[in-house]
Amino acid sequence: MKLVKIPNNNLPEEGCGAVMFIGDKTVGLFKVHGDLLALRNICPHRGGSLGEGEVTGEIVACPWHGWEFNCRTGVAVENQEISVKTYKILSQSDGKYLEWNDE
Repeated sequence: MKLVKIPNNNLPEEGCGAVMFIGDKTVGLFKVHGDLLALRNICPHRGGSLGEGEVTGEIVACPWHGWEFNCRTGVAVENQEISVKTYKILSQSDGKYLEWNDE
């Protein structure tokens, strides 16, 4: 596990998502009720970019086929046996960091 600094230009606005690249992989970042949250950016249905999906409350909808996931837990709304990986975000004096363990 390593800490990866989240560039300020990757920080989404409230109620929005963003995509952050880490090498050749991506993470979906979401600002929900003031909290910065992170999910694996790949929808398990067909691989859509969750960071580009529409955010409503704590739910993000995949832009390809509308599959919905809770941004806090990664659990799918329609089928709780399906989920996407979540990542912990840490606040430090010099910014926000993501705990990365997908190397």
